[in-house]
Amino acid sequence: MLMRAKSVTEQARRAQIVQAAIATIAELDYAETSFKAIAARAGLSSTGLISYHFRNKQELVDVVFADILERFQAFVIERMDQPTARAELEAFLRANIAFLREHRADMLAFLRIRAHAAVTDGGIADSDHVALAELLRQGQEAGEFRAFDPDVMAVFILAMRNGVVLRSGALDLDVCERELVAAVELATGG
Repeated sequence: MLMRAKSVTEQARRAQIVQAAIATIAELDYAETSFKAIAARAGLSSTGLISYHFRNKQELVDVVFADILERFQAFVIERMDQPTARAELEAFLRANIAFLREHRADMLAFLRIRAHAAVTDGGIADSDHVALAELLRQGQEAGEFRAFDPDVMAVFILAMRNGVVLRSGALDLDVCERELVAAVELATGG
């Protein structure tokens, strides 16, 4: 089947709907998010405009999830090339908070729809954990970190990061960044 290319107007409308979906999910959570709520936020006259671009809520959630994941990964990876494991770990933490600072609704929506997204995220939770545990192992081998179980420490670090995301609306992110970096530094030792 030959698919026609989407016009600039269609691409813009689709992007508008995705952004409205992100804001709606961040505000209302997944279960309360509907095409009606998204249409209202986007200023659309009808939910039919959403249905034109997305077959159902699941397809829209999958597109939202993939969009946020792609932007988040690019943002963090761009800041990760550091000379030592300790510096790379700190860069990872600071990049996560920086993305959250600039894109709070995106991160909140991402965590809220993660379990509902049908698209594979490439096992992002697992890949985050595996990559972080490997970074911690490398730091231990280089003598930058104390002895600990890298897999368990990776779980703790990611749990702290996710906790900051979920509570970020009530927290000063500058303080969060400073305390998250300090807590991880203390936990990993040197």
